[in-house]
Amino acid sequence: MIEHLLAALALVAQPSTLASILLGAIFGFVVGALPGLTATMAVALMVPITFLLSPIAAIASVVSAAAMCIFAGDIPGALLRIPGTPASAAYVEEAHALTRKGEAGFVLGTSALYSLIGGIIGTCVLIVASPILANFALRFSAFEFFWLACLGLSCAVFVAGEDTVKGLVSLLIGLLISTVGMDYGTGQMRFTFGSVTLMEGVSFIPALIGMFALPEILRSLAWRGTVERIAQASTGESWGKVFRAGRTYWKGVLRGSALGTVIGALPGAGADIAAWISFAVAKRFSKEPEKWGKGHIEGIIAGSSANNAALGGAWIPALVFAIPGDTITAIAIGVLYLKGLNPGPTVFIDKPDMVYALFIVFMIANLLLLPFGWAAMRMAGVVLRIPRDLIMPALLILACTGAFAINNDVSGILVMLALGVLAFVMESASVPLAPAVLGIVLGKILEENLIQALTSTQGNVLAFFDRPISAFLGVITLAVWTVPLVRLAWRRLGPAQRVAAARTSDAAEG
Repeated sequence: MIEHLLAALALVAQPSTLASILLGAIFGFVVGALPGLTATMAVALMVPITFLLSPIAAIASVVSAAAMCIFAGDIPGALLRIPGTPASAAYVEEAHALTRKGEAGFVLGTSALYSLIGGIIGTCVLIVASPILANFALRFSAFEFFWLACLGLSCAVFVAGEDTVKGLVSLLIGLLISTVGMDYGTGQMRFTFGSVTLMEGVSFIPALIGMFALPEILRSLAWRGTVERIAQASTGESWGKVFRAGRTYWKGVLRGSALGTVIGALPGAGADIAAWISFAVAKRFSKEPEKWGKGHIEGIIAGSSANNAALGGAWIPALVFAIPGDTITAIAIGVLYLKGLNPGPTVFIDKPDMVYALFIVFMIANLLLLPFGWAAMRMAGVVLRIPRDLIMPALLILACTGAFAINNDVSGILVMLALGVLAFVMESASVPLAPAVLGIVLGKILEENLIQALTSTQGNVLAFFDRPISAFLGVITLAVWTVPLVRLAWRRLGPAQRVAAARTSDAAEG
């Protein structure tokens, strides 16, 4: 083992590899900070460059760009309320609310530090438990993914705020949007209105840009001059708050990192779902529920630690069984094959030095989050001093560019505009956006796995409880749905009714 580790260190220490890590981080930082340009797009754009690099330098650039892009997506979310990546959308409201209180540096420092910690924990789990967790992830079928999607949708109740009814309405709007396109079971068109571009459904990135960016732009046009500039705390003060928050919410860091790693290891889940579920769980079990929705750092800690931990988790099935955990690792597997490194169980025997080198690259890529986080904190003050009348036109151009770049089609811009207007109306009616976004993300996953499961069992619903993992997830999901209803019914019973119910129960037992 020591021999292979030394060989791996020699590979990583080569100037070309270190340069690839640094340049990949810079590229990921820039791409992630631009609204609509995802970590997947950053990695995809780097593929042609990897042809010119050595195998370890090629994969190092991919890993570094992905880790940095996930963190950098928090920057426009905090400063402008426009999440740079889908993983940042989970806690964008809390982040921007803190920025409006003068805590932009606090938010970005928190994202950087706890993304680093989550990434390190995810990498450690990748090193120690790759075969075990990969074998567990492979046991997931359509039944398990159906329950996982249901559990994810249940998070809408926790992220909705105080008004559960409006949260449910928002979730249903998101689910309705997710049904646009071709029916998975029959191939029939739904809600496409004759548009060929909507046959594949509503693209998530234009929808995300529209629902978060356009309302901000419309508000700035409707109420010009009402937004005042807010003084920001110094970088030193911000770092002090970051470390104090870590001491206060250290359980949230560990929980978010664990959830991110496990969810990331499930093929097809990825950092987006990990961030949403971690944020919702933190909100559900928070000891300070009154602070949520007004700018609470606990949600940012939970989400940022989960999304970077998910990157390491996604490499577990990719490295051990050549099954991508998300779209980023799918591209990375292609790069590995191009470089003659065939992922799979034998890679630990045939190329152990390359595997250890990959682990070291993961560590370095995550450690780079700290200096880049410091740079983002310094940059925040400059961005927030720019008049909004100058920022908003530039944002509109960036938003249109990001929506267009997904499929190189004007339809992305039309989707962005339509859902942007919808989001503006929803916010005007105090309907939260987070459940709708969650519905768009998970709606298609839910439908496809439900149809697959029912088709394979010829409509037998009880088959959802036949498999041990599926039954476990099903029981948890049903408990999440029923326990709040039982508590609500019990609270609405008056004291007299409760006493009468208790006496009736005692009499029956007697």
